[in-house]
Amino acid sequence: MTIYTFDGTMDGLLTAVFDAYSFHEQPGQLLANGDALPLFCDRTYQVTTDEEKARRVWVGLEKRVSREALRLISVSWLSELRELNTPLFQYICKVFKQGDISRNFADQDVLAVTNIARRVLHEQLRMKQFIRFQKAKDGTYLAVVSPDHNVLPIIIDHFQDRFNDQPWLIYDAKRHYGFYYDGSAAPIRVTFEDEGAVPFDLRNGKLNTDVLSDNDQLFQDLWRTYFKAICIKERMNPRKQLQDMPRRYWKYMTEKNG
Repeated sequence: MTIYTFDGTMDGLLTAVFDAYSFHEQPGQLLANGDALPLFCDRTYQVTTDEEKARRVWVGLEKRVSREALRLISVSWLSELRELNTPLFQYICKVFKQGDISRNFADQDVLAVTNIARRVLHEQLRMKQFIRFQKAKDGTYLAVVSPDHNVLPIIIDHFQDRFNDQPWLIYDAKRHYGFYYDGSAAPIRVTFEDEGAVPFDLRNGKLNTDVLSDNDQLFQDLWRTYFKAICIKERMNPRKQLQDMPRRYWKYMTEKNG
């Protein structure tokens, strides 16, 4: 069995598709550099990422699959799951041989890619529900998150539409980057050279008291009071609450901290 290895980037995966097509072969697996090779491996091939090859494969995909299928491919990649590499690679290879197979859920590769994309989209929905902003003294609103999947790129448009007249920063503490919106221009990707110097705690997302807006602490306290007031003790269902609001989101949620 032939195994392809690549650098773990989307361009690298698309280059692998290009090379497999050029060599007229179908590798058994596509593994990221550093992944353990299977016991029965006859040959390995190291893919050298080439942006032009990747671009040509993507253009070919745009001609062969629906816009929805193309979006699911892009969304699935945001999962950052290594288990996606081989199914997505095989899926794209099959598209160039068979055409648009995106609705063929009897195909295990199509099913795997689609299910992973759905998991990312589900996380995207939860991020929209569970993000909590705090207001700094300069008027900027801050929210810190650490989602399982890299969903920031697909939720930013939502917050730009909803809060288009005020500046905000949504920062992914797990991936060490965020998006800043100044209230007018398009959101820009930002990183911090020294996260230890930022005016907020990455462990719980709280702004330092010296930069927190004078009224924001009051609003946070009021929100916690309201959250507790609407809770009917006789109807509490912890299991259902955990299903709807998983514990991993709690550390950044105002009503669960304080």
